[in-house]
Amino acid sequence: MALAIFDLDNTLLAGDSDYLWGRFLVEKGVVDRESYERENERFFQQYKAGELDIHEFLRFSLAPLRKNPLPALKQWREEFLATKISPLITETARSLVDKHRQAGDTLMIITATNAFVTRPIARRFGIEHLIASEPETLNGQYTGDVAGEPSFREGKVIRLHAWLKENRQTLQGSWFYSDSHNDLPLLEQVDHPVAVDPDDTLTEVAKARSWPILQLHS
Repeated sequence: MALAIFDLDNTLLAGDSDYLWGRFLVEKGVVDRESYERENERFFQQYKAGELDIHEFLRFSLAPLRKNPLPALKQWREEFLATKISPLITETARSLVDKHRQAGDTLMIITATNAFVTRPIARRFGIEHLIASEPETLNGQYTGDVAGEPSFREGKVIRLHAWLKENRQTLQGSWFYSDSHNDLPLLEQVDHPVAVDPDDTLTEVAKARSWPILQLHS
């Protein structure tokens, strides 16, 4: 039974949940439009360029969890999932997941986006195992900090190997699907790396290394 790992944003989803969550909070008036949109876009461009400071970004993206009551956050999240995320879940993405499910593979999503946003998305795909950046909590409240290692770039490898050790699994026969050159550290770890609607840098690497290139959303 092999491990089938999926990146989330722009891989399983035909869009970026982290970026869209920020835009959604702007639309709801939860955060200041001008300053939040400016910073959200700045971090998004840094991510695409491979220059993102993940700790700086998480301090920014997790601040609304600290500043708002949990019942309101959960209500906004349900609206966000219904209006922004559900339209991004394509039949082709579901079919890819189902192919691995029917093969008996262990399914996992691994994403830099925080678990508050991504855990219910993983449930929508019927995927039990999620490695995401974990928002820190204290006495049942979000602190605005990240707990442990963010699952970004090399952090995804660190978090995955910790999970493998805890669950007594290996990467033998493993798959990883991703759109981003930021995921090269993990793509290089698995037996079957697959570039999904890849960015320009990952396209060049995939072609040079004869990795499959999958057009899932095009």
